[in-house]
Amino acid sequence: MSGSTRDTAATTDRVDRRLLGIASILVLGTFMATIDATIVSVGIDTLAGEFDASVTEIQWVSTAYLLAVVTAVPASGWLADRFGARRTWLAAVGVFLLGSLLCALAWSATSLIVFRVIQGLGGGLLPPTGQALLARIAGPARTGRVISIVAVVPLLSPVLGPLVGGAILGVAPWPWLFLVNLPIGVAAVLLAHRHVPAIAPSPQRTAFDFRGAALLSPGLAVLVYGLTEAAHGRTLPAAIGVAAGAAMLVGFTVHGLRTRRTPLIDPRLFARPPFGAAALALLVLGASVFGTMFLLPLYFQTGRGLSAWEAGLLLAPQGVGAAAGAVLVNRTIDAVAPRTLVVTGIVLILLGTVPFTQLDHGLADGAIAAALVVRGLGMAMIGAPVMNIVYSRIEPDHLPRASAALNLLNTVGGAVGTAALAVVLQDRLSAHGPDIAGAFADTFWWVVGLCLLAAAGATRLPRTHARKP
Repeated sequence: MSGSTRDTAATTDRVDRRLLGIASILVLGTFMATIDATIVSVGIDTLAGEFDASVTEIQWVSTAYLLAVVTAVPASGWLADRFGARRTWLAAVGVFLLGSLLCALAWSATSLIVFRVIQGLGGGLLPPTGQALLARIAGPARTGRVISIVAVVPLLSPVLGPLVGGAILGVAPWPWLFLVNLPIGVAAVLLAHRHVPAIAPSPQRTAFDFRGAALLSPGLAVLVYGLTEAAHGRTLPAAIGVAAGAAMLVGFTVHGLRTRRTPLIDPRLFARPPFGAAALALLVLGASVFGTMFLLPLYFQTGRGLSAWEAGLLLAPQGVGAAAGAVLVNRTIDAVAPRTLVVTGIVLILLGTVPFTQLDHGLADGAIAAALVVRGLGMAMIGAPVMNIVYSRIEPDHLPRASAALNLLNTVGGAVGTAALAVVLQDRLSAHGPDIAGAFADTFWWVVGLCLLAAAGATRLPRTHARKP
C-alpha cells in the first residue's frame, strides 16, 4: 500500500483492531531490544564463571550492548528516510537476531562482548523506527492513544528483565538468555511482512551526515564510557572519557548548526516548542527510570541480602503501576491537557521516590511496594503524552528524525543517569562506610533532584492539544 493511501486512511479518529494489531507487532521489536538491556544483569555471575572472567570484565557484556544502542539510535532517522521505516525496522530485527544467535554461540568473554555490540546495533534501531512507523500509520488523530499502549513496554522492561533472566537461568543454561529472542523475532518478521504496510521513503534523498555521525555517536559512547569508569573509581580514564565525549558533542552541535546539509539530528529541533521541553522530560525520565532500576536491585542484594529473583519480585509492583498508568493514559490522553498529564506523572514519580531517601530508617517492604506502584503510575503518564505532543505537531516526513532524537535522549538519559548515580553511590559508600542503607538513601536525593528538574521543564509544555487534521 502506498504512503499516500495510508496517510489518507489514517485520518480517521478510531483506533480499530487492525491498528492495534500493527502496534502489537511493532512493539515486539521494542520489547526484545529494551528487555535485553537488563535480562543479562542477573546472569553476570554465571557468565563470569562460564568464561573464567572477572566481574569487571564480564560487566562489559551489559556496557557494550548499551554503548552500541547509543551509537545506533542517531542513524535511525536517516535510514528510515532513505530506505523506508518498515524496511529499516525489518533489517534491524534481522541484525538483532543475528547478534542474539552469535551471543548464544560465544566461546569466550571477548567474543560475547563483540557479539553484544552487533545485537545492540540492531536493538538501537528498533524503538525509534517502530515508533516513527506506527505514528505515520496512525496519523496525528490516533497517535496519542496508540503510543500510550506501546509506550508501557520500555517501562516494564527494566522490571521484567531480571525476572525473565532469573527464570531462564533457573531451568536452562546461559545461552538461552539470548536464544529466547529468536522465536519472538521470527514471529515479528513474519507478522510484519503480512500486516504492517510499507511507507514510502522520503522523496528527498539527503546524503548521510558522516561528520555528524563521527562526532555524535562516538561522543555519546565515550561520555558513557567515561562515566562508567568513574563509577569504578578509575580516575584517569574517566576524566579522559568525559572530557573527550563532551568535546565531541560540542563539536557535533557546532557542526549541526553550521552545516548546509541535513544533519544526523538537527540541534535546532530542540529550540522548537514544544520539542525542547519534551526532550528534557524524556531525558530526565530515562535517568530516573533506569537509575532507580540500577540502585534498587543493587540495594536489595547488597543491603538486604536478597537473591536476584527475590529482588526482581520486590520490583514487580512498579510494573503493575506502569500497566495501570497505561490504561489511564489511553483513556484520558485525548481529553486531558498534555502538560497536565506530564506534570502529574512527574509529581507521582517524585512522591514515589521520596520514601527511598529514608532507606536508612528501615523502610518496610510494604512501603517499598507502594512507592514503586506510585512511581510506575507516574512513569506511564509521561512517555506517551510527551511523544504524542511531538508526533502530533510535526510534519510526517520529519517523524523518523524526530523519533530518533526523542529515543536518543531517553536512551542517553538512562545511560548517563545510571552512570552518574553510580558515581554518586560510590562516593556515598566511601563516606558512610558500613552504613550501606545510608549511602543509598543519600543517592536517592539526586533522583529527587532529577524529578524537580523534569518538572521545571514540563511547565513549558503546551496546555492544549494540537489541532487534528
